[in-house]
Amino acid sequence: MKLKSVFMLLLLTVSVVGTAQITSDDILFSVDDSPVYASEFLRVYNKNLDLVKDESQKDVDAYLQLFINYKLKLAEAKALKLDEKPAYKKELLSYRNQLAQNYLVDNAVTEELVEEAYTRLKTDVKARHILVKVDANAAPKDTLAAYMEIVKLRNRLIGEGFDKVQKDVHDGKEIFAEDLGYFSAFKMVYSFENAAYNTQVGDVSQPFRTRFGYHVVQVLDKRPSRGTVKVAHIMIVKNAKGDTISQPEVRINEIYKKLTQGESFESLAKQFSEDKNSANEGGELAPFSMGQISSSEFETEAFNLVLVDQYSKPFKTDFGWHIVKLLEKKPVPPFSEIKEELEDKVKKDSRSERIDESRIQKLKMAYNIAEEQPAIPYFIKILNKTYYTNTWELPSKFKAETELFQLGEHVYTYKDFGDYMVKRQNLFSDKVSFEKIVEINYNTFLEKELKSYQEANLENENSEFANIVGEYRDGLLLFDLMETEIWNAGNTDTVAVQEYYETHKENYSWNMRVDAIVGASVDRKVIKKTARLLKKDVPLEDIKAKFNVNDEIHVIFTTGILEKNHQSLPENFEYKTGVSSIYEFNDGYIVAKVKQVLPKTLKSFEEAKGSVINDFQTEKEDLWMQELHAKYTVTVDESVLTKIRNDINNQ
Repeated sequence: MKLKSVFMLLLLTVSVVGTAQITSDDILFSVDDSPVYASEFLRVYNKNLDLVKDESQKDVDAYLQLFINYKLKLAEAKALKLDEKPAYKKELLSYRNQLAQNYLVDNAVTEELVEEAYTRLKTDVKARHILVKVDANAAPKDTLAAYMEIVKLRNRLIGEGFDKVQKDVHDGKEIFAEDLGYFSAFKMVYSFENAAYNTQVGDVSQPFRTRFGYHVVQVLDKRPSRGTVKVAHIMIVKNAKGDTISQPEVRINEIYKKLTQGESFESLAKQFSEDKNSANEGGELAPFSMGQISSSEFETEAFNLVLVDQYSKPFKTDFGWHIVKLLEKKPVPPFSEIKEELEDKVKKDSRSERIDESRIQKLKMAYNIAEEQPAIPYFIKILNKTYYTNTWELPSKFKAETELFQLGEHVYTYKDFGDYMVKRQNLFSDKVSFEKIVEINYNTFLEKELKSYQEANLENENSEFANIVGEYRDGLLLFDLMETEIWNAGNTDTVAVQEYYETHKENYSWNMRVDAIVGASVDRKVIKKTARLLKKDVPLEDIKAKFNVNDEIHVIFTTGILEKNHQSLPENFEYKTGVSSIYEFNDGYIVAKVKQVLPKTLKSFEEAKGSVINDFQTEKEDLWMQELHAKYTVTVDESVLTKIRNDINNQ
C-alpha cells in the first residue's frame, strides 16, 4: 500500500481494551534491549479484533509475529535515524496539532449546537437582507453611524418595500441589498443564520451585527429540506481515446427510445451503461443530497424527478450522457447518521466561539484560576497616554517578579503579562479606556496560556490521545522506511524489475478476448433476423436502418474488442468465430458475430508493469524481513504470552 493517507488510517483505529490479567510492567518481548509491553500488544490486537475474534489460539501467535515484524521495522527506522529528519518531525507535529483539536472542545456545548444545526438542516429559509458595512474594530462614532443607518433602512424596507430600497441604496461597496435565495444551516455566519431562523415568514428582523457590519434580514419563505434521493442511471461516457462508440449522444438517445417503448430500465443499464460500478446493479446509485455529487447538472435532474420510477430525458454532464430514474426520495437523514459530520462542521463554523467560551471556563476551574485578578488595578494604574502612541514602556519600579497565576509547575509573573501589554499597544486607539485595554489584554493572555498549557500536556491528560499520537508517530516512521527500502526500489531499479518479469512472466497474461459485433433486443424475432443478416455480412449500418425506424429502437449494437465476461456477453457464451447462437440474457436476447478470437496470451513487460512492480516489491520485502530478523535479537516472555492468551480467551 503506497498511499500515505490509507497507510496511516490502518494504524489509527482505536478501541477500548480490557487487560485484567496484564500489569503495566509486563514485558511481552524485547527487540535487543528495547522492551515491548504486553499492554501495548493487547491494545493493538483488540484494535483489530474483528479480524481474529473467531479464529483459533494460533491466530494470536500469528498476530504476535506480525507485531514483532512491525517493531523490527521501527527499530531499523530509528537505526537509520529517520526519526531525526526535519520533514518527519514537521509532519508529526502538524498531525499532533491537528488531532489535538478534537480533544480540546467542550463536548456538552458542541452537542447542543449539533442538535440545533440538525433541526435547521430540515428547513430551508428563503431570505433577502440589507447590510451596512462597518469594520469590527471601527471607532464608536462609526459603529453608531452604521447602526443608525441600518435602523433607517429597516424602516424604509418595511414601509417602501425591498425593491425600492435596493434600487436606491445598493452600491456593492458600503451598502448591500441582496436576494439570498434558499439556504439552511452552515450556509451563513452563525449570527446571520440565527436571525434568519428566528424571524417569522414575512417579517423583518431587528438589526444585528456580524463581522461584516450591521444587517436586517427579511424572511420570505420556509420550506422542508429536499433531503436525499436514490436514483439509478444509464451513462454513456463522452468520447475518449479507445472508445468503440464514436457518437455517445446517438447511443444515449437510442437507449432512451427503447425506454419509451417500454423496455426495462434495469435491463438496459445492465446491457449498455458504461458506469462499471453501477451497471451490474441495474444502474442503482447510493442515496445522495444536494451538494454531494460532483455534477450540479446530475443533481438538478435527479431532484427534479417527482414520482418513483419516473426517468429523465437524456442530459449531458462533464462525464458523459445520462438518463436518471428515481427510485426513492427521503427527508434529511436521521440524526445518528450525520452526527459526526455535523460535529466537524460545528467546530469549523462561527458557532465555535460559544464552544471556546465554555472551554475557557472549564479550564479555569480545572487549573484553579480565580475569576477575579488582583493585578488588574495595578496595570490600569501604570498605563498612560503613551500607550496610544505605541511608545509606552514598563515603569522603572515595575513589580516584575510578582506572581500573576500558576499553571502546573509554571508560574506566570507580572513581567510576562507586562511584556504582552507592550507588544499589543498598537491595537488600541485613544477611544478605548485604560480599564478596557487591561481587561481585553488580560483575558486574551490568560486564554492563550490556558490553551497552550492544555494542548502541551494533552498526552498526560488523555490516554486515548497519547495512544493515537504514538501510533501515528510509529506509522509515519514505518511509511518512510518502506518507501526508502522497498517502494522506491520498484520505481527506480528498472533493471531488477525487468529481470523479475523475465523470471516470472508466466504469471502475467491476458484473458481470452473477442473482436465482435453484439446485437441486443428484447424481441427474439428481431434478434433472429439480425443473426441471419450478420451471417450474410450485411453492413452494420444497414442492419440498424432496417430495424430502427420511425424513431423506434429495436436493436442496439456493441462493437470492438471485448474481454471474456464482458457485460454485453452472457457467462455461457461460446468463444468461437462466426455468428453465435441466440442467447437469452438480461431480460432480452443477444447474438454476436465474432470476427476473431484472441486466446489467452502473455502480457508484454509494459502491459504487466504495474503488477510486476507490486510482486517485485513483495518479494523484496520478504527478503528484507529475513535480514532484520537476523540483525536484531527478539526475546519473547512465554509466561506473559500465556497471560495474554488467557486474557483474550476470557473476553
